[in-house]
This record gives sequence, structure tokens and C-alpha cells, in this order.
Amino acid sequence: MKLTTRGRYAVTAMLDLAIHHEDGSVAVADVSVRQGISLSYLEQLLSRLRKGGLVTSTRGPGGGYSLSRDPGQISIAQIIDTIEENIDATLCSGQKNCVDDDACLTHFLWEELSASIRVFLTAKTLGDLIKQPHVKDVATRQEQRFELHVVH
Repeated sequence: MKLTTRGRYAVTAMLDLAIHHEDGSVAVADVSVRQGISLSYLEQLLSRLRKGGLVTSTRGPGGGYSLSRDPGQISIAQIIDTIEENIDATLCSGQKNCVDDDACLTHFLWEELSASIRVFLTAKTLGDLIKQPHVKDVATRQEQRFELHVVH
């Protein structure tokens, strides 16, 4: 199982939008600075997430992106699925053709792990994450650094 940078960044960007959900649209450049994600890459991710119905975009001054619904209604699995990230610990992508067109010795172990990860990520929502004290602490530090960056 490999969660790529694309998956990690998509979840991070969505969590940033969730933290600022009450503020309305969030400028892509602001998310880029706070999260250290390149602006062009972030725009690509947000475009996919918009097409997938997880975010909405607003054009013009004061425009940006916002969640399409309450953070508690968006699971981490939905985000990963929307950007077409594959969370599969098997070597064969679940095809059971790992060795000589048959399942390998550990295929079902990795298949079970993949199912457990799917259940975990389906149960976790952005709303759950923004309530966690360590997420709040990190968000506060990022906001302080962001404000220093904007002032200079």
C-alpha cells in the first residue's frame, strides 16, 4: 500500500479548507503557503476535488475554494477516491495474480489490511480531524507563520 504525495496533499488541502470552513472561500495561494504545496499542483488537486463534488469554487476577488458540505460529511476515503488514489496493499492490485497468475502466499493478508485501511478512512471525516487537539495546535502554528509571511 502506498499513499502517494497526491493523496497526502489532497487530504491536507481538504483539511485546511475544513479548518477555514466558517470563513467561506479560501484563496488557493493561502492554502499553498500554509501547507507548503506548490500552487500549480494544488490547483490541479482542487480541480479534481471540484469535479468530484467535494469542493466548490468562487471566481473573482475574494474567490477561492470551499467545502461543498459540512466537514463532518466528508470522509477521508471520499477524498482519496475522488483523486483516484489507490489504497491497496497487495502487489497485484487485488487481481490475485501475484505469482504465476495466482495469489501469492501473503495475498489475503494484504487484502485484509487494505480492507481495514478502507474501513478506517471511511470512518474518519474532516470534521473528526478538526476537533483533534494536535490538529488545532498545528493549524494555529501554521496560521501564525502565514500571518508573518503575509506581513512581509
